[in-house]
Amino acid sequence: MKLHILILLAITSFFANAQDATPISQDIAINQHINGTLLKPNTPASTLAIIIGGSGPTDKDGNQNFQKTNNIKKLATHLANQNIATFRYDKRIVKQIRNKTVANNIMFDDFVADASAVMTYFKNKNNYKHIYIIGHDQGSLIGMLAAKDAADGFISIAGTALSIDQLITEQVEKTAPQFTADTKRIFKLLKAGKTTTDYPVALSSIFNIETQRFIMNWMQYNPIDILSTLEIPILITNGTKDLQVSEAEAKLLHYAAPTSELKIIPNMNHVLVTISGGDLENSKSYNESQRPLSPELLNCITTFINH
Repeated sequence: MKLHILILLAITSFFANAQDATPISQDIAINQHINGTLLKPNTPASTLAIIIGGSGPTDKDGNQNFQKTNNIKKLATHLANQNIATFRYDKRIVKQIRNKTVANNIMFDDFVADASAVMTYFKNKNNYKHIYIIGHDQGSLIGMLAAKDAADGFISIAGTALSIDQLITEQVEKTAPQFTADTKRIFKLLKAGKTTTDYPVALSSIFNIETQRFIMNWMQYNPIDILSTLEIPILITNGTKDLQVSEAEAKLLHYAAPTSELKIIPNMNHVLVTISGGDLENSKSYNESQRPLSPELLNCITTFINH
């Protein structure tokens, strides 16, 4: 009987501790544009990481209509379990789509303003001794701009080293070289502050008139130039199986900030999971939310923040 009681007490204690360790989730409205989730460890944390998602209508968990990985949510959960609080938020375009109030005049600077508003909100709360910014994909550039003179550290995950016009031109040269001349011509007009309806139908997804001013605003920022001005600890990460941002770009960012840490993660792809096969497995993983994030990525981010 005593043995049974001891076993029962041990099991009860285990589940009680497991429940106690569950992170505390709190939904917060930063302003009229931004809603997100603060995920806090069960024990007091001195550090907060603000996680900024990638391009497109990316929600706070890292998902879009045709892409579900939950990668931002998984990263936030991991960090909370390592006694690091996190805040992740829906990009403002997500809220607009849900409310059917999409603004045609949205600018890249709006995304930067949103990230800065999140930073200001938590700095004013003064609940955390250190605040880091983690930016994935487009969120890397947004994070660099928001981190300047505000954050205690910055982490780039799969962030490009090229301005958006350079990046798109390079992609067109590789995948549809017959449109290279048109692409360069249109970017030259945008750089001069002019819009145009003279573009090939094949390029309409890039250069439709509704997005030209957004791109015009976005292309003024060069990640290499921005990163080189940050005077805080920097971690740059990229995967060797990233089909969208090459490890060469991570190295260019590292060269722009020589004191930064660079981590090239074998077999990690753009949505931060490990790929053992080829491009088919890689592309399918964009909708396989059951996949775990790369352990090496999680470890290097945790180590960097706790250093």
